[in-house]
Amino acid sequence: MKTQRPIVSDDEHVVLKFRPRTSAHPPGRREESDPSKTASKTSKTAPAANDLSRYERPRDEGDDFRQRMLANVAALAFTVALTAIGIWLAISIADLRKTQDCVLMGRRDCARISVTSPG
Repeated sequence: MKTQRPIVSDDEHVVLKFRPRTSAHPPGRREESDPSKTASKTSKTAPAANDLSRYERPRDEGDDFRQRMLANVAALAFTVALTAIGIWLAISIADLRKTQDCVLMGRRDCARISVTSPG
């Protein structure tokens, strides 16, 4: 069987210049095709890419350390309680499985009997 190779023309191998979108050049607007004009324009009007100052907000009041610590303690207590419930559930399921296996084997002494001493 012959392998078919695609016909490649020189028109398919074109390198396009990447131009990031900026507020000065909306996506719908077309620019001039002269690269020397666009390079001089974009260098003057392009804002700094890592400038995050517009998202900053001034802090009028300091950190509420007490509220943050209470939230951390509550989250820790919730996590510990959830872990304890999970461990208890796993142990209970394991005990039920042992008891069920014992009963299905036909044994009669499967139930645990707790004996307290009289006194």
